[in-house]
Amino acid sequence: MVDVTDLFDITPSVRPGIAVYPGDAPYRASWTARISAECPVNVGEFSMSSHCGAHADAPLHYDANGRPIDQLDLHDFIGPARLLDARGPGPLCLPEEVEASLEDCPPRVLVRLADERDVTVWPQGFRALAPETMTLLADRGVKLIGVDVPSVDPDTSEILPSHGIACSRDMLILENLALSAVEPGDYELIALPMKLEGLDAAPVRAILRPLR
Repeated sequence: MVDVTDLFDITPSVRPGIAVYPGDAPYRASWTARISAECPVNVGEFSMSSHCGAHADAPLHYDANGRPIDQLDLHDFIGPARLLDARGPGPLCLPEEVEASLEDCPPRVLVRLADERDVTVWPQGFRALAPETMTLLADRGVKLIGVDVPSVDPDTSEILPSHGIACSRDMLILENLALSAVEPGDYELIALPMKLEGLDAAPVRAILRPLR
C-alpha cells in the first residue's frame, strides 16, 4: 500500500467556476439522484472542456492527423521527472533560463512558470515557453513537458509555435498543473490521462513521488 504522505498532488481541484480558455466549455456539475427515502444513492454528473484543469494534450489537438488521447503510450506519463522553477519577469521562458538545470535530465520535465494562483481567474498574459526552449528540451531527450499555466504557448498566440515543436519532435504536453507547493528536484511522475476515445485531450490526476 502506498503511503500517501509521500505523494505530492499536483492536480488543481476541478470545481464550478474554474477558469477555462475564453469561449471554451465551462465545468458544470449537478446531481442526477440524491439519497432520500425513495433513492438509496447519490449520483452526480458533469460536463467540461477536455482542456479544463490539469490535462494532457494529444497530438490531435494541434495536428489534424495526430493521434487522439486514447492512443498514446501510457508509459510516457509515468516515470522519472525533473521539476524546474523558471518563474521570471518575461512573457516567455527562454533557453538560458533552464539550460543549467538540464544536466543528466530525465525524459520528463515540469516547469513552474507562475506563482500560486486562483484557478477561478483566467491568468491573462501568463508566462509561457519560447519555442527555442521547447527545442532545447527536445534536444536533451525530453519526451514530456508539463507546465503550471494553461498552455505552453502564450494565450494570445495564433500559430502556437511551441505546440508545433512538440508536434515535430514527438513530445507530449501536460498543462494547468499545480506546482507551487513542490520544491524543484527529481521525482517520479504519475499523470495518466482518461481514456477518452478520439478526443484531443483528457483530464489527468497528476502526482509526484520522491524517488527512492
